[in-house]
Amino acid sequence: MSDDSYQQLARHLDNLPAGYPATESGVELRILRRLFTPEEAALTLHLTILPEEARVVARRAGLPTAETAQRLQAMEQKGLIYGVHSHDAPPQYMAAPFVVGIWEFQVNRLTPELIRDFEEYAPHLLTIWEKTPQLRTIPVGESIPTQTEVLVYEQAEAMVRAQRRIVVAPCICRQERQMVGEGCGKPLETCLSFGAAADFYQRNGLGRPIDQEEALAILRTANAAGLVLQPGNAQRASFICCCCGDCCGVLRNLQQHPHPASVIGSAFYAVVAAEQCTTCGLCEVRCQMGALDLNNFVPQVSLERCIGCGLCVSTCPSGALSLLRKGEGERPSVPKNMTLTHWQLGRARGKLRVGELVLLAARSQVDRLLARG
Repeated sequence: MSDDSYQQLARHLDNLPAGYPATESGVELRILRRLFTPEEAALTLHLTILPEEARVVARRAGLPTAETAQRLQAMEQKGLIYGVHSHDAPPQYMAAPFVVGIWEFQVNRLTPELIRDFEEYAPHLLTIWEKTPQLRTIPVGESIPTQTEVLVYEQAEAMVRAQRRIVVAPCICRQERQMVGEGCGKPLETCLSFGAAADFYQRNGLGRPIDQEEALAILRTANAAGLVLQPGNAQRASFICCCCGDCCGVLRNLQQHPHPASVIGSAFYAVVAAEQCTTCGLCEVRCQMGALDLNNFVPQVSLERCIGCGLCVSTCPSGALSLLRKGEGERPSVPKNMTLTHWQLGRARGKLRVGELVLLAARSQVDRLLARG
């Protein structure tokens, strides 16, 4: 099978809402060659953004159902695709975006070569997020004034308490930096996933199940360590990442952006009461985006750089810093679920139109009927 399988797969992934842009160096193809066999690449071309049973994919690919089911399950275990399993129905499979998705699913199986290629490729992915963010920041609970109106999906603790199934996994970004000798020493096992995403992580050996109290303790540890809370950009988020500016691929690339606040969704921004400030400098150290400047002995907050994480607020010894909620017209809208987030991203990229979605769903339904024999 020729290298054309990887070129087709790259185009297929780029046509998904989250995108997989081409580069002049071809690094995106090198990544796919490291992750997929030619046969796996060819089979992935028959998966869509809709979950489908193996028999449907098999018919589309012209392969026996039993063989297809075996191969799809093996690909899910390798983190190349996403699987949905239930007790009363056969497993269903769908194409996974590269980020957030395939890359994060490589936790515990990184190689130096894969890390090198991802580091070269990561800046190209940020250009997609300028259209519609896949992540947002939510403040640590201690940083929000009690009188401030806060919605449930803007509160990490409330998000955790609403979950019945929670899995924690190592942070792939800190794992990656640790492997190349540039680790930051901050807690590693901090990435939380919920519901079906938690099932996926546990089923494929990517993380371990925990209860709500341990998840809440992880959030407290994250605040103490200066980690930014980044859930998926949806009201019913399926995960919360606890990220550091030293290692996180998103935050490290955001640091190079002239206006980070325009790229990542946040409903808050920091303000300072100059008369209370003791110029201790702790806020400047805690800020991951360089949004605080103490050159004039009083913190100045750059609203173009502040991503509203609240890390500066939660440990300010004098109480000089606080978070304010953005005005209604300034707050980014948060879709109800990740499906709608991807829908918005696909539309913004010109990759997913209403007519195309209808045709995709219709084709899937026809394939389901025909696969019944």
